[in-house]
Amino acid sequence: MVLTGLARPAAPLDPDAPEARRLVTDELAKPEYRAAEPTAFDLAAQAVRDWFADLFTGATGLPGSTLALIAVLVVVGLVLLGLIVFGVPRLRRRAAPGVALFDDGDLRDARTLRRSAEQAASRGDWALAIEERFRALVRDLVERELVRAHPGTTAHGLAAAASARFPNEREALEGAATAFDAVRYLDRPGDEVAYSAIVRLERAVAATPSADPVAAGVPE
Repeated sequence: MVLTGLARPAAPLDPDAPEARRLVTDELAKPEYRAAEPTAFDLAAQAVRDWFADLFTGATGLPGSTLALIAVLVVVGLVLLGLIVFGVPRLRRRAAPGVALFDDGDLRDARTLRRSAEQAASRGDWALAIEERFRALVRDLVERELVRAHPGTTAHGLAAAASARFPNEREALEGAATAFDAVRYLDRPGDEVAYSAIVRLERAVAATPSADPVAAGVPE
């Protein structure tokens, strides 16, 4: 019949080697075979499983608790290796202030406080400038974890804690705390001399290495 010549030719029943390779390649190229191939994640997971299997090969005579201990030690070793290579995460360094200084809810950071002090000084508002600059000094020490503040800590308490870290600045720190108390609690006007002294103190503390590597505490 004429239609017989239009029919799709069937694969040879006994193909030669080149034809057999072509047929196999065509078959494996179908989407269902491609979808079944392992992903890179599958290969990596299998490699890890094989590594653990090889690790415990021949250890079947060991108690289950011993095998579990070995597995834990391997994991701990990997964690320690990661810490050695990448370092300990510095999660707390320069953390956002979490304690309000002087019980007034002020959580501004040192940079904001310093800018506020400079603006007040430019207007000649020495009382506000002194208060804000002392706050900036203390907040910076807290942010750098050189002192620890607690609710209710006074200016002199913070000055005493900072003095333990910077003994050469003890007198200046006490003077700054006195100036802060004068403008905040005694309504003194303050002056440029007192403000400039706190500025010099802040810069000196920033440039001086701390005497004690452990953060100084403050009496609650």
